[in-house]
Amino acid sequence: MKFEDLDVWQRSTDLSADIYQKLKSLKDYGFKDQITRSGLSIPSNIAEGFERNSQKECIYFLSFAKGSCGELRTQIHIGIRVGYIDKSDGERWLNEAEEISLMLGGLIKTKRTFIKPK
Repeated sequence: MKFEDLDVWQRSTDLSADIYQKLKSLKDYGFKDQITRSGLSIPSNIAEGFERNSQKECIYFLSFAKGSCGELRTQIHIGIRVGYIDKSDGERWLNEAEEISLMLGGLIKTKRTFIKPK
C-alpha cells in the first residue's frame, strides 16, 4: 500500500495545507513557522514511516506523527487564545487533529500486531 492511499495521510495533508492558507498573512513569523511545521510534520512522518523497511521503523515515524498532532493542537489552542486563529477555524482544526491522532493510534496498534516477538 502506498502512503498516498491512506485516509490519515490525505486528511493530514489537507489539514496542513489549510493551516498554511489561513495563516499566510500572519505577521508573527515565529508562531506561524512553528504551527505550520507541526502541521507539516504529520503527513511527512506518515510518509517516511511507510517508506521504511520494517514495521518497527514505520511505527517509530507514525509515533512522531501522533506526537505532532498533540503539538499542533496545543498551538491551535494558543493561536485561538491570542487571536491569531479564528475560533471556528481553530475548532475545526482541533477536531480534525484529534481524529487524525486517533487514526494514527489505531494504525500503530495494527502495525504492532505484525511485529514478530523475539
